[in-house]
Amino acid sequence: MYNFKFHPEAKKELQKLNNSIQLLFTKKLKQVLKFPEIGENLGNKNHLNLSGFKKVYFNNKKYRIIYQIIENEILIHIIAVGKRDDMEVYKKANKRI
Repeated sequence: MYNFKFHPEAKKELQKLNNSIQLLFTKKLKQVLKFPEIGENLGNKNHLNLSGFKKVYFNNKKYRIIYQIIENEILIHIIAVGKRDDMEVYKKANKRI
């Protein structure tokens, strides 16, 4: 099983969500930590280079977790948490890498 760490801004994004959404996030994160490859590979998305990163959905595809697998540390680095509206979550992830 992998460990995880948050980008500081991603942690703030998660804390802003209500408790029921946070619980759904936690459930999905547990799946990712066991099977990190379940996420969909990201590449260039609307001129945002997110190569090497993955996304998973939760809450009926309303929210996404953008993360990176760091094999040598057995670590999942969570870059962004949020909605896709106007590519918001992808833009935030792009700024943080």
